[in-house]
Amino acid sequence: MTSEFSARFTGKAAIVTGSSRGIGYAIAERLLREGAAVTISSRKEEQINAAAEQLRASVDGARVLAVPANTGVDEQREEVVRRTVEEFGSLDVLVNNTGINPTYGALADADLNAVRKIFDVNVVAALGYVQLALKAWMASHGGSIINIASVAGLRSSGVIAAYGASKAALIRLTEELAWQLGPSVRVNAVAPAVVKTKFAEALYTGGEEQLKNSYPMKRLGEPEDVAGLVAFLASDEAAWITGETVRVDGGLLATGSL
Repeated sequence: MTSEFSARFTGKAAIVTGSSRGIGYAIAERLLREGAAVTISSRKEEQINAAAEQLRASVDGARVLAVPANTGVDEQREEVVRRTVEEFGSLDVLVNNTGINPTYGALADADLNAVRKIFDVNVVAALGYVQLALKAWMASHGGSIINIASVAGLRSSGVIAAYGASKAALIRLTEELAWQLGPSVRVNAVAPAVVKTKFAEALYTGGEEQLKNSYPMKRLGEPEDVAGLVAFLASDEAAWITGETVRVDGGLLATGSL
């Protein structure tokens, strides 16, 4: 493994959903560099297989399993979990990273079918993965679950209102699960602000300079900023941390705005 990282996850296996690019890819790469065996998944087979090849090329000795899966489909979630345990012999870390946002603007005018889809993928499917992980491994052996939320789940945004409401629900889900699953399973969430990914392009394209100057750190986030925090929370170094939602937002919410 690359020397600049520790080996906190040697002998452990992880699932990172929505990991063909962006934040999910960066999390998978970080866990691999710290010794984990990692299953990556996303809807498109060609993209997830290409991501796996890229990870193997960038991380010496990387143990990567690519499973194409739509997070919103029960049977496909089951396939991801089943194949992970069969391939790696355990499931110690689950990162619920998949998120969708097909609608923007005021909730009063929102397409309810789009809102249902947002909540189904961002919240219900995340719980579905947790249930499967528990049955397959964590209920008997313990583990760590990280849900990728958003600062939009902590403060009203207006523009991405339905998405923010779903992330607020995910934050509450995190707290409930932490209470119910302790002490053997820890459950935490990470709440990023705008991170430079394809998913977030609509939030900064054409106005990046103005937006980044609104952050105390004077830049937007990078996927690696989130990955480092996720790796810490998933590791034994965070053994007494559960039920937390940790902001990784360049100080944005400290300014009182979103």
